[in-house]
Amino acid sequence: MSIDAIRENYDHPPFTEADAHDDPIEQFRLWFEQARQGNGRTPNAMTLATSSKAGIPSARTVLLKGFDKNGFVFFTNYQSNKARDLDENPTAALVFYWDTLARTVRITGPVIKVSREETDAYFKTRPRDSQLGAWASDQSTVIDNREVLHRQFDQVKEKYADQHIPTPPNWGGYRVTPTTIEFWQGQTSRLHDRLRYTRTGDGQPWTRQRLAP
Repeated sequence: MSIDAIRENYDHPPFTEADAHDDPIEQFRLWFEQARQGNGRTPNAMTLATSSKAGIPSARTVLLKGFDKNGFVFFTNYQSNKARDLDENPTAALVFYWDTLARTVRITGPVIKVSREETDAYFKTRPRDSQLGAWASDQSTVIDNREVLHRQFDQVKEKYADQHIPTPPNWGGYRVTPTTIEFWQGQTSRLHDRLRYTRTGDGQPWTRQRLAP
């Protein structure tokens, strides 16, 4: 089958203004919980899009690790490519795609680092091997082969044997504070539902609009 012949016929209930919560964070919470209960894997996987000061875009998949009225949080190495982009241009876009529900959520807004206390609290919840991996990997740097990673991991594992593993100083979280959140629900005849929430600044009320598909 050729790529242009691939088709998906969506057959889901419509997403109307009457169905939508006035607060997009609460609407996201509802959809996220439904995605968690569905058959899809890793519902917290999201595409993170950034760009350099020169406007060169970059996108990758990261994991959402928390959200509330203040924004959406993920963690990474502060010396990674994404971190360098955010240093130069602290604005990002997030995209969630939940295939089994035929739903997408798009989020855009400014990005700030979370507090060190919040980073440390999350780091303590990570499995021990994941903690060691954060120390062993100089994310986004060129390495000769996979053995380099294993060697560095073993060195860190030996260093912290039977010890508490501290948070690496170059590792931490970011919070995307949304200024726009768009909810997309696939529909028949490509007449998809799109509801976009916007606000002009933190603490300002949300405005909701329907967009043509």
